[in-house]
Amino acid sequence: MAEKEIKKSIDSATVDMLEKASSDGVSTAFSRAATMKPCPIGAEGSCCSNCAMGPCRVPMPRGREETLEDKQKRKGVCGATAETIAARNFARMIAAGTASHCDHGREVTKIFLAVAKGEAPGYKIKDEQKLLQLALDFGIKIGDRSNNEIAIDVGQTLSDEFGKQEGELLFLKRAPLKRQELWRKQGVVPRGIDREVTEAMHRTHMGTDQDYHSLLRHGVRTALADGWGGSMIATELQDVLFGTPSPVASQINLGVLKQDEVNIIIHGHEPYLAEIIAVVAQDPELIDYAKSKGAKGINLAGMCCTANEILMRHGIPIAGNFLQQELAIVTGALEAIVVDVQCVMQGLADAASCYHTKVITTDRRAHMQGATHMEFDEHKGTQSAKAILKAAIDNFPNRGKNVRIPKEKTDLIAGFSHETINYLLGGMFRASYRPLNDNIINGRIRGVAGVVGCNNPRVTHDMQLAMVKELIKNDVLVLQTGCMAMASAKAGLMVPEAAAKYAGAGLASVCEAVGIPPVLHVGACIDNSRLLMAATAMVKDGGLGDDLSDLPVVGAAPEW
Repeated sequence: MAEKEIKKSIDSATVDMLEKASSDGVSTAFSRAATMKPCPIGAEGSCCSNCAMGPCRVPMPRGREETLEDKQKRKGVCGATAETIAARNFARMIAAGTASHCDHGREVTKIFLAVAKGEAPGYKIKDEQKLLQLALDFGIKIGDRSNNEIAIDVGQTLSDEFGKQEGELLFLKRAPLKRQELWRKQGVVPRGIDREVTEAMHRTHMGTDQDYHSLLRHGVRTALADGWGGSMIATELQDVLFGTPSPVASQINLGVLKQDEVNIIIHGHEPYLAEIIAVVAQDPELIDYAKSKGAKGINLAGMCCTANEILMRHGIPIAGNFLQQELAIVTGALEAIVVDVQCVMQGLADAASCYHTKVITTDRRAHMQGATHMEFDEHKGTQSAKAILKAAIDNFPNRGKNVRIPKEKTDLIAGFSHETINYLLGGMFRASYRPLNDNIINGRIRGVAGVVGCNNPRVTHDMQLAMVKELIKNDVLVLQTGCMAMASAKAGLMVPEAAAKYAGAGLASVCEAVGIPPVLHVGACIDNSRLLMAATAMVKDGGLGDDLSDLPVVGAAPEW
């Protein structure tokens, strides 16, 4: 029987550019997903390639009536069962995700220390209060010391978290006491960030951990090293260094590209490159240089998590989420897409070869065939950013006539950090989550949902909107990060007016009173740690229980 064709996207700009890509003969993630069918056993998680005796394809049981003889046949060469293989694969996925977020956190820590030592001109500490709060949390002396002196101690304290071999991660103490006790009882408290990733890789190799219960337990430990370790470190230090986000208005979707300006998209995850490009792009000399090439100016936009970072702090518009990265090139109007790490498709280089767009890689850890590598040096940040922007500007005269920019662009309000939500709910002198708790207790709000994650061409692009709309319709406040936040923003759910149109009566009344949208943009994927802090604050402010599990909260990554 023929498979039912999945609708590619609910976003009209995406559909428009997919039609153009097909007409132009350009391969995209959507077209590749249609022809590349997933391995059915791999899709179940029970294909093992962890040693040279494999790959071993061990199917899951097809029914509860499986005989012992049939079960014996479903084993790898080493004797590993499908359950063991699936647990190993899942643990390795957790380890890879933790390594990615935590390497992000490590790089931010290195730059934070360089700034504190005066070795990274172009950056400075922007949130003194958060710096001092971190110092107090860690027992670091403040006194009459300068911000930079305090920052060196804070940065070194957090840098040590990556290589610790024993003890507990410092940020775990932020969690409710009951939750900490449970973690200790279950033996899943992370000792050090890198240690848990390394042990996960060791446990999942052939011949080490053979019990899926044990494997999954260490997967939990590794995940905690991400959420309460590397991710939280990255979020906290980025706020200190670049400023804690507060509400800001902007726009989103491919329609933010401009016909008569040099269009540059910054794409990836680590914000220190994007931060300095955002500043340097306003340099009058560079704008004049762009005009000398026939453009009216420089138009900067973001893609994926880097987009969220510069949106929250600068109001720079977003061109789209994960599955729109190739489609931005397909517009024919993009001079350069500047990338660093994570979520960057190799297909960008192939798409760019069909137009004039330059793909510029900037990170020593992430190279791509067919791209131009211009390594960013944070110690010479301004010079590096100017060189990258000039390369994009020089490409403007090469733009062809095959240009089609979608009209779609939507208003949004972003920048709802944990601190901002705290302030909006309680004011400057009584900032707390208590008003949220009270409205859950009195029934106006039924709970809080964190809907996060990436897009996936195996399902309809931005299909998570159905879930989000149903949640707010039923008086559930939604907090979002990453590409799922962008999907809701494109649909008009991230403006205060959306509450009256889409939310239930209870949630709408609270949103109107506070002046917030029913769906809050909380940040980039790394900022999922803000969701942990929000949930912890709800426990701390009382009335709903004394542990995270007592709260009417839920998390989902619907497309991933």
